[in-house]
Amino acid sequence: MERSKTYAARVVVGAKLKDIAALFKLRLSSLVVMSAVLGYGMGIPAGGFNIVDVLLLILGGTLVTGASNALNQVIEVEQDSLMSRTASRPLVRRSMGIGEATAIALVAGAMGTIVLWLTFGPLTGILGLMSLFMYVALYTPMKRSSSWAVFVGAFPGAFPPMLGYVAATGHFGLGPGLLFAMQFMWQFPHFWSIAWVLNDDYAKAGYHLLPSRGGRDRYSAFLVVMYTLFAIPVGMLPWAFGLTGVWSAIIAALLGLYMLFHALRLLRTLDKADARRLMFASFLYLPVVQLAYVLDKM
Repeated sequence: MERSKTYAARVVVGAKLKDIAALFKLRLSSLVVMSAVLGYGMGIPAGGFNIVDVLLLILGGTLVTGASNALNQVIEVEQDSLMSRTASRPLVRRSMGIGEATAIALVAGAMGTIVLWLTFGPLTGILGLMSLFMYVALYTPMKRSSSWAVFVGAFPGAFPPMLGYVAATGHFGLGPGLLFAMQFMWQFPHFWSIAWVLNDDYAKAGYHLLPSRGGRDRYSAFLVVMYTLFAIPVGMLPWAFGLTGVWSAIIAALLGLYMLFHALRLLRTLDKADARRLMFASFLYLPVVQLAYVLDKM
């Protein structure tokens, strides 16, 4: 009897942890936090690497990002219930209540901000809090009314490498600004390719996130190409300003051209398969280029 109670308790705890992981969207959060860690690698001086600081950056970043994702799901639970890709989320399945999810998110957001603030200083903590606020209070509600939500969401989406750099140096400057610019421009081809692939599912919930009201049309594809084109020189700016060597610029240019190739194919075909190829090319671009920055920094 005692064993069965212990087993049942483990099952309940396991299910709850699984729900929290889904609420925090831990796989997506890990990509965001990795960007912050690479920004930290860009900012830290030679010999200044501290594993404890990196682990605390990962902890604080995961908590803040997870809180953002959780509050996003609280606000969008009705829309999530209408889309196939979000139908299994815990709030939609009612395996977790709105109040419980909100409480978990607020505690996580507060703890994450405190960790960043106390470990790296007020500026890093404020950047974390700003990214949470902009994602939840500006981007999330705007998704239901305007495709400009992608532009607004690109601001908090570009905070992670800037935050990581500021965590390493304690101040803002050219370096974090260039990392912000690179990730800001990258988000347009990245997110629009996702929106192209998921356009039908988004439409069920009333979301129209492609730049043209016509959805998957030639104008949307043209803007994908243009923003991909703009992203290429922006990705080379750390080299142009002397923060990194030429090899990282070459890698950024080549991967940018690889994204552009798929964007041009999308312009020609308007096919969902080409949008998916662009999406995967964008997934490759960001971590590889940011890692190249770190390995090639001057």
